[in-house]
Amino acid sequence: METVDLGHLMAFDPTHQFSSLPSSREELVESCLQKGRELVQAVANALFSLPSTEDLDGPIVKLPPPTTKLPREKHLPKPKPPTKWETFAKMKGIKKHKKDKVVWDEQTSAWKRRYGYDRVNDDQDIPIIEAKSTDEPGEDPFAKRRADKRKRVDKQEKNRVQNLKEAAKFGALPSHVQLAATALPITGTQAAPKKVSKNELGDVAGIAATATASGGKFDKKLEGEKKPKHDHKHRKFLPVAEGKGLGSKEKEQTDRVLNKLISKNSHEILNIDKAITMYNVKKEKKRRNQRGDSATSTSSKLKPKKNLQKKSSNKKGPSSSKKAKSKSK
Repeated sequence: METVDLGHLMAFDPTHQFSSLPSSREELVESCLQKGRELVQAVANALFSLPSTEDLDGPIVKLPPPTTKLPREKHLPKPKPPTKWETFAKMKGIKKHKKDKVVWDEQTSAWKRRYGYDRVNDDQDIPIIEAKSTDEPGEDPFAKRRADKRKRVDKQEKNRVQNLKEAAKFGALPSHVQLAATALPITGTQAAPKKVSKNELGDVAGIAATATASGGKFDKKLEGEKKPKHDHKHRKFLPVAEGKGLGSKEKEQTDRVLNKLISKNSHEILNIDKAITMYNVKKEKKRRNQRGDSATSTSSKLKPKKNLQKKSSNKKGPSSSKKAKSKSK
């Protein structure tokens, strides 16, 4: 029996059985496709039976609420353990009452927020603080008021971290903390965080310093800051707007690429005469180099030594001078 759930646009047959076991995988696939076509046709018939309204895009129908409960994709969230204050309030019978967000401020005679900016009883709105008998002489009451507030904020942050530690033990951390649960020290895990080395810190600092468009050229340097290791050169892009200067180069570059793509299918991409000339020139140059190497090698073997020529010239010098003297006599 087919069950149709238009809320989910779904149809199924829980009582479907094969008349006979399929002998092959192809037969099983074919029978499943046949049953799937029947279920899709049932969904289509149920959709067209609903009342519709005409629109420019076609008929529109309103789907009924779903009747089938689908299983959850994620597991049920675990309840958070009660905090110390919630445990104490339950033990003492203290009930939480909702407070108004706006409170009447007697100093300014106006309604103000209970918390946040321009709140009631703001420190900036109190020009005078009455002295008490317990105040120490020479103590600044405004500085004491700020110090007390700082202590309250630190105590509240400490309690918040402690509550997160307790929630992590039960596996009930909030969703915004689960992503960073492995890196935070408040998870209560036994594994100690990895200690970052000096080189890793330098690499991260270099990447962060050169992450700007100028590569950190115009960033303000700290005192004693060294030059970043990752001094990469950024790519230079042509301007978008066309003009007389660099703006026209983008069009030329695009035309050059298109001409290359178009000329791949044409027969005029290769100049045959020029290719033959270049081949002949290279061949002649190579043959000339080989001939020059062979000629230099043979000439070096047949060439007489320079020292012998000098000695022979020295021997001929005095003999010729003697002959000249005898002739003069």
